[in-house]
Amino acid sequence: MSTQVGDSPPALGSAEFREAMSFLAAPLTIITARDAEERLWGFTASSVTSVSLEPPLVLVGISQTSSCFRALSEAAEFSINILGSDHRDLAQTFATSGVDRFSGVRLADWPDSAVPYLADIAVALRCVVTSRMQVGDHGLLIGEPSAVRRQGTAGAPLVWYGRDFRTPL
Repeated sequence: MSTQVGDSPPALGSAEFREAMSFLAAPLTIITARDAEERLWGFTASSVTSVSLEPPLVLVGISQTSSCFRALSEAAEFSINILGSDHRDLAQTFATSGVDRFSGVRLADWPDSAVPYLADIAVALRCVVTSRMQVGDHGLLIGEPSAVRRQGTAGAPLVWYGRDFRTPL
């Protein structure tokens, strides 16, 4: 269900809103997928959250200006790779435009799938896209996790806070 509330414009401009939101710590993940031509796509995402337990559903937000937007807008599946404090460099690489984000990265595919995940990540989720929508300047993907991969022990989390990668104390 989607409901538009009110007709008045937002009270804040985008710069003010961005500044305020920089003080809301957000978990960091890397979203990975393959397109119809089997090309790899991935980006660092802080707009990832669970939205339902029954059924399990997650939401991923992606800017329409992202180089990955088209591929993720058409993908049937994607992986959420949950980052820890030891993945700061990886998060930076996947947040950088114009670089080979997958250079030197160990990948694996989910069984019976071409959907990649990062092999050195402690927790990854394979998700099937159940719906898509455009909201403002972002696309929202709703995914239903179909598998989880756990490896080793998850260390301290890596979060986005104050426009920087940080590890909570």
